[in-house]
Amino acid sequence: MTEMMNAWLQFLATQGAQVDAATQRVTGFSQTLTQDQLEQGFVAPLTELGLIAVTGEDGPHFLHNQLTNDVEHLGQADARLAGYCSPKGRLLATFLIWKTGDSVMLQLPRQIQAAVQKRLQMFVLRAKAKLLDATDSHIVLGLGGRAAGDVLLKRFSQLPDVPYSKIDGEAGTLIRVADAFGAPRYQWIVTLDTARQAWNDLTAALPPADARAWHLGDIRAGIPQVTLATQEQFVPQMINFELIGGVNFKKGCYPGQEIVARSQYLGKLKRRMALASVDVADAAAGMEVFSAADPDQPCGMVVNAERNLQGGSDCLVELKTAAVEAGTVHLGSAGGATLAIQALPYPIPDTST
Repeated sequence: MTEMMNAWLQFLATQGAQVDAATQRVTGFSQTLTQDQLEQGFVAPLTELGLIAVTGEDGPHFLHNQLTNDVEHLGQADARLAGYCSPKGRLLATFLIWKTGDSVMLQLPRQIQAAVQKRLQMFVLRAKAKLLDATDSHIVLGLGGRAAGDVLLKRFSQLPDVPYSKIDGEAGTLIRVADAFGAPRYQWIVTLDTARQAWNDLTAALPPADARAWHLGDIRAGIPQVTLATQEQFVPQMINFELIGGVNFKKGCYPGQEIVARSQYLGKLKRRMALASVDVADAAAGMEVFSAADPDQPCGMVVNAERNLQGGSDCLVELKTAAVEAGTVHLGSAGGATLAIQALPYPIPDTST
């Protein structure tokens, strides 16, 4: 951990934050937010996220040939989701990507950042591109809820008007991500000095929240994130990644592209991601789920999970579509807690024809 990130974590501790030493994730403040507070507005330090900066004149072209989405035509006002696949088409990482000046920024979980960066670096070869660990030189704040926009307008002259749009200003970079809890959500990427100076003003208007509040929003929005527990488990379509703009089928080749394309165009997609809740507080990414109709083998896997405000967990779950149609789905075993499947905020197309 760098001196800058250590200083940020120490500052947060003085503000009442509890931090997991292993993951650097903020796990709590003095109060747990209610549903009304999540909907009204909050600010969350996202210290568990990692960041790779790709620089050099060949940087966009290099990434374009490695990731599932178009990087060469990524504009300064855009942000995008993108995946990095193994040759077998299985996701090693999912990113939020954007440009800052001449650099392309790749955001992913801190726990897998170093390994993913090392793997990407292997394929740079003669390309004029450098991959840098930018994790500890950028502070990421997540702001959500109805009041978040008005708070940010004190720092920015305007706000990104649609999800996955971005603006840059003297106050830093502001990215609007997928809406959740009935309101826009933003990531504000700033320097350490700006973050410390802004914190009191932010928390005077918005209660501070832990990382769980932010990632519950991701889950509710149906936005998956590959983590250490789920690397190489999913082809992009299995976690709806093409439905949320993470795959461009018109771009050129990348690792696993042939398998991803074949999954899209040949036959029915038999596995998809669903939103679910379960009356278990410790559901976690990588846990298997089972169908009561076929109890001897797993029918899917938890992609992401966070403890919800009711004492259970909200989850994104990859599973066989037939399992949902056949009956109940359970966590851990066919006799485990029942998953309550809920509607995602975007449609799942019928691929049976």
